[in-house]
Amino acid sequence: MSDPRVEYSKRLESYLQIVSAKNRLHIQVGNFKLAVVATGLLLAWFCLHKALLPSYWLAVPVVLYLTLAFSHERILRARSRAESAASFYRRGIARIEDRWAGTGQTGERFRNPEHVYADDLDLFGRGCLFELLSTARLPMGESQLAEWLCAPSSTATVLERQGLVAELRAKLDLHRDLAVIGDELRARLNPESLTGWAEERRVMPGAATRVAGIVLALAAVTAIVSYVATFSYWPVLTVLMIEVFFRRSLRRQAHAVIEGISCNAEGLLLFADVVQRLEREQFVSRRLQGFVAELNRDGQPASHFIRKLARIVYWIDAHHSLLGHVLELPLLYTVQVAFIAESWRQRYGARMRASVEIVGEIEALISLATYSYEHPADPFPKFAEAPDLPALFDGEELGHPLIAAAKCVRNSVRLDRETRVLLVSGSNMSGKSTLLRVVGINTVMAMAGAPVRAKSLRLTPLNVGTRIHSTDSLQEGRSTFYTEILHIRRVFDLTGGDAANGDRAQSGVADRDLANPTVANEGRSLLFLFDELLEGTNSKDRRIGAESLIRALLQRRAIGIVTTHDLALTEITAALGNTIRNVHFEDQVEDGKMRFDYKLRDGVVTKSNAIALMRLIGLEM
Repeated sequence: MSDPRVEYSKRLESYLQIVSAKNRLHIQVGNFKLAVVATGLLLAWFCLHKALLPSYWLAVPVVLYLTLAFSHERILRARSRAESAASFYRRGIARIEDRWAGTGQTGERFRNPEHVYADDLDLFGRGCLFELLSTARLPMGESQLAEWLCAPSSTATVLERQGLVAELRAKLDLHRDLAVIGDELRARLNPESLTGWAEERRVMPGAATRVAGIVLALAAVTAIVSYVATFSYWPVLTVLMIEVFFRRSLRRQAHAVIEGISCNAEGLLLFADVVQRLEREQFVSRRLQGFVAELNRDGQPASHFIRKLARIVYWIDAHHSLLGHVLELPLLYTVQVAFIAESWRQRYGARMRASVEIVGEIEALISLATYSYEHPADPFPKFAEAPDLPALFDGEELGHPLIAAAKCVRNSVRLDRETRVLLVSGSNMSGKSTLLRVVGINTVMAMAGAPVRAKSLRLTPLNVGTRIHSTDSLQEGRSTFYTEILHIRRVFDLTGGDAANGDRAQSGVADRDLANPTVANEGRSLLFLFDELLEGTNSKDRRIGAESLIRALLQRRAIGIVTTHDLALTEITAALGNTIRNVHFEDQVEDGKMRFDYKLRDGVVTKSNAIALMRLIGLEM
């Protein structure tokens, strides 16, 4: 594989040269057009005013101007494509250099505050994992990527996805083309609504009624022409009266057809362009080859019928225009368009869902492939899976993909049969919460089929459940502690067992409070990540509750990490045995400044920095 920064820089320079050359041509052709206009005006004066030249000479500047206008349009399009490609490579270089935050799609529409790890691990929002990964141009690609990040896939699916990402990683031209296609289009496309509309049963009447509509429209045109010739208005009135009743009888069905398309023509054209680019790509893997075969099934490319639908949507949008209102009655505009749309979905509607799903999966795969190419040091994780194998997470030199490489401090973490829980103590700002996020986000990426930020990672299939931050809610009457234990209950549910104390009916908690947006357990062990466990209660209850909770999780084959700054909590290792191990982060005060090395060490932290921090900011202690 080529060096991504060097390759991108070379391609960027090439496209900047194209932009510069096209810009010079744009100026030159523009000047030629002005000269042709001036020459045409001069010829018109000689031909029409002075009669010194025959009038057919005026065709010369007209033809020349039209030729230049056509060439000018092609030059502007080429310049626009080159500018889009240059922007794509600038964004790629920014991602490689960790300057990408705020430049991409944040995925805010996928946020779910009830999810068991999405908010804690910064999956969505500005500077989030979704923004780093996503290069999708269409909503279906974004939705597919978000789904992979929010719910772990099966091991077989993940391993297959790794192979697909590896194949797509080197297809830089495909990455560029999909990013550049339709860059100026405004894509308003709801994939679920579009596929639902395409698969709906027939609403409009059969062929006889459609023929009747066409006959009435032709009769109206004939009557109008007859009126112009004979000034007899009775044929016009007769046909229009029949059309009024005909239109009224079909109005409800026609509006049901044309109002059900939740997209604009520009979004469909962008979809068609993406599909057309995929239709001609050559792949090696059988799955990707199958995608291309499906898009080109029966000798009718999917891009062809999607583009047809875009034209129909243009006609649908036009029925609100002045021209549409003028043509409504004599030509039965809305009814005719509804018949055309109905005919389209009867012929092609069954293929729309497959096209949407294929584009969504390929765009999501290319997002992961682009990340893999731009971060060649990030390997794919390896999976250890056997029926009797306990949960395993063995990460060497783990880092956080959202932290710039120059600032990222890496740590190794191993959870296995012997050490199933790490209890991390340490002072404020020492790196405890970041460690949880590092382990969590790399596990999410691993279970999505993406490379991970580590020297190596070996793990069993895992569900992830976190509780890193909680807030109270005045509207719902929840304290911070109550919010925390509700979230912990959702994490606990991922083990597939009942809670240690009572059931839901006895707790009085509504089902919506325990909603778990992740997929079913599917035999995966749980990786739990709890920050400052049970911090909303007193030290005695925290110790008893934490010990009971961790014991219950261990009984359900879970592994995990718990952080605390309450040193009393570290004593539970004696009650739980060798399966839980104390580790810590520490800090140093040097020259009146607090310094952290963010390196994980064995044992319990021996000091706190709370008093020192208060003194450093000027509080008298």
